[in-house]
Amino acid sequence: MKGHPMDSICDCNQCELRNVFFESFSDEDLGDICRNKTEFTYLSGETVFREGDLIRYFSYLKSGLVKLFKSDQAGKDQIITIAGPYDFVSLLGVFSDTRHSYSVSVLEDAVLCCIDIESMKEIALRNPGFSMSLMERMGAASTRIIHEGLEIRKRNTHGKVAYILLKFCNEIYGECIFDLPVSRREIAENIGTTTENVIRTLSEFRKEKLIRINGKEIEVLNPAALERISNYG
Repeated sequence: MKGHPMDSICDCNQCELRNVFFESFSDEDLGDICRNKTEFTYLSGETVFREGDLIRYFSYLKSGLVKLFKSDQAGKDQIITIAGPYDFVSLLGVFSDTRHSYSVSVLEDAVLCCIDIESMKEIALRNPGFSMSLMERMGAASTRIIHEGLEIRKRNTHGKVAYILLKFCNEIYGECIFDLPVSRREIAENIGTTTENVIRTLSEFRKEKLIRINGKEIEVLNPAALERISNYG
């Protein structure tokens, strides 16, 4: 795993990681985590790991935004999902495979807490509470990805683009004015259409005053109308 190691004092007792996931950790487990973790910073556009790379870490996203994606034989990318703070970017397959089955790259400058995978396996074996919590997280992540894929697939192009804009507005940023972290091509990769269709649809939304576009900045002006298009498109 590349990236830029951070020089920081480890204080896992105060880490968000314990609150959102590791409530069952003992002081011994936390000590093991502290001794076997490294925090890395990544800049927008950098790659965290690639499909086929050896799994070395259990990776937790502390801040920033990343995309999980797979590439086909023609080199075309298919975005699996976009992950934000408190997500575990290496959760899928991390205990069943030896190599990553997808790639992760950074959309917005990010900090990842990376814990040695062998240490995590040892803790999972001796801590049933953690193992159960881990299985719940893995199940929830898989369900979310499947649900999102089905929701996108059943919509037409207008509905798909509206769905993605509302996801950024409601789920990722929590406000309806934001700098779009993905390109038009990446939106197309996410929803299974062409870049030209995405550009055309965004232009139509702008002309209908549903959104305002200023470079990378997008403001959702009429969330209710966009919701209707998302639901019925």
